[in-house]
Amino acid sequence: MYQHVLLAVAPDETVPLAKGLEVARCLAAPGGRITALTVIEEVPGYVAVELPEGLIASSHERTIARFRERLSGADDVEPVVTSGHAGAEIVAWSERHGVDCIVVMSHRPGPSDLILGSTAARVVRHAKTAVHVLR
Repeated sequence: MYQHVLLAVAPDETVPLAKGLEVARCLAAPGGRITALTVIEEVPGYVAVELPEGLIASSHERTIARFRERLSGADDVEPVVTSGHAGAEIVAWSERHGVDCIVVMSHRPGPSDLILGSTAARVVRHAKTAVHVLR
């Protein structure tokens, strides 16, 4: 059983949260914490300057609102939204906040993952804590 479980969630809504929440709850010790983290990829500066003013901020606000809505009813889960590179940010956030288990959802690797690598694979390779990968 773990004292602080981090459930890493992709900001897109294609992956249902129910299975991840179930596993996180099973892994959390009685009285333990569960945090659901989603990472918004940063827009490169050279692209950001070409976008209409306020577009990135409003997009972030919509993502945060949708994420909280997806977690509505999960009162035992603290939602957190941050930005950066997903794989690196999940690992860094877990280290900064004393997480002792990361639950990350994964898909069946495809050709692009062979070149770039998946977020789950990066978390598994770099995390200093236990990582539970769900398919």
